[in-house]
Amino acid sequence: METTDEDKFVTENFALLKSSGLFKAGVPTELGGGGAGIDELASMLRTLAHHCGSTALAFSMHTHQVAIPAWRWTHQKAAAVEPLLRRIATERIQLVSSGGSDWLNGSGKAEKVDGGYYRITARKVFSSGAPTGDLLMTSAVYETESEPAMVLHFGIPMNSPHVKVLDTWHTLGMRSTGSHDVMIDGHIVPEAAVAARRVAGQWHPLFQIIGTIGFSLVYAVYLGVAESARDIAIGLAKRRPANHHVVELAGRMETELAAARLAHQSMLAAVRLNTPSAETINQVMIGRQLVARHAIAAVDLAMELAGGAGFYRSAGLERKFRDIQAARYHPLQSGPQA
Repeated sequence: METTDEDKFVTENFALLKSSGLFKAGVPTELGGGGAGIDELASMLRTLAHHCGSTALAFSMHTHQVAIPAWRWTHQKAAAVEPLLRRIATERIQLVSSGGSDWLNGSGKAEKVDGGYYRITARKVFSSGAPTGDLLMTSAVYETESEPAMVLHFGIPMNSPHVKVLDTWHTLGMRSTGSHDVMIDGHIVPEAAVAARRVAGQWHPLFQIIGTIGFSLVYAVYLGVAESARDIAIGLAKRRPANHHVVELAGRMETELAAARLAHQSMLAAVRLNTPSAETINQVMIGRQLVARHAIAAVDLAMELAGGAGFYRSAGLERKFRDIQAARYHPLQSGPQA
C-alpha cells in the first residue's frame, strides 16, 4: 500500500480499493454488492487506518455515502436509491461527499431556469477523494421571495465541464486525502435528479440517518490511527531500558485508547438499533466527541512514550500525530454537540 506523506492523493491505493471490489462492499448482495454491514465496514476502515490514515479517511467518505442508501434500501424499502446502488456495484464508481460544506445550512446557489432545470453555482470544501471521484454527492440552496430557502440534494458527475477541482488541500495532517475544493460553475441539474429537498438551517430526519451511520464509519478511521500510533510507540519504547515513568506512560496511553474503543462501540451500538432518531444521533455525537478526545490523548501520550525517536519522520509516529488532529473538525464539533 502506498503511504505517501506529500500533498498528493493516494491514487494507487484507490485503484487497489476499486479493483479489489471494496468500492461496492456496502452495497446489498441482492443488488450486486458485497453485503457488508456497518460493523464490518467500520472494521475495514479501522484496519486501513493502521496503514494509511489518508486512504482510510478518504475512503470513509465514499463508504458512508454507500452505506446510507444501502441502509435505506434494506430497512426503509426506499426504491429510489436502488439505481445508485446498482451503479456502484456494476460500474464501481467512486462517490465524493461535499458534506464538509453542506451541513444544515447547505451552501451554493441553485437558480431555476427554463424547462424544469436548476443551474448550480457553488464552491464545495473538504471534498475528499476529489482527484479520482466519479460522482459528487452534493447540494445547493434554492431561494425565492415567497418561500423559505430550500436545500436541494443531487449528484453531479465529476467529469462535467462545469466542475473543476481546485488545488487547495495543503494541510497539517491527512495530507493525501485529496480533500480539495470543488468549483461548480453552471452545471445544470434536472428537477427529476433532485433526490431530496429540505428547509435550509433546520434539522431534517435525513440527518438522523446520515449522522448515525456516517460518523460511526468516519470515526473508525481515527480509532485506527490511534491504535497504529500506540503500536509504533510501544515498538520505539522497547528499544530503551524500561523505568517507572515509561511504564506509567504506556498505561495511561492504553487507558485513553480503551476509552476511545468503548466510545466507538457505543456509536456502533446505536447503529445496530436500526432506528435512527434524536436518541441515536445524540448517542453517536457523544461518542464522536469521546473518540476524538481519547484518540487524540492516546496519540499525545504515544509521542511522549516514544521519546525523541518519535520526532523523526522515519518512525512514522509524527504523521499519526498530525493525522489524528483532523478528528477535531468534523460536525458536530464540541460546542454545537453539547
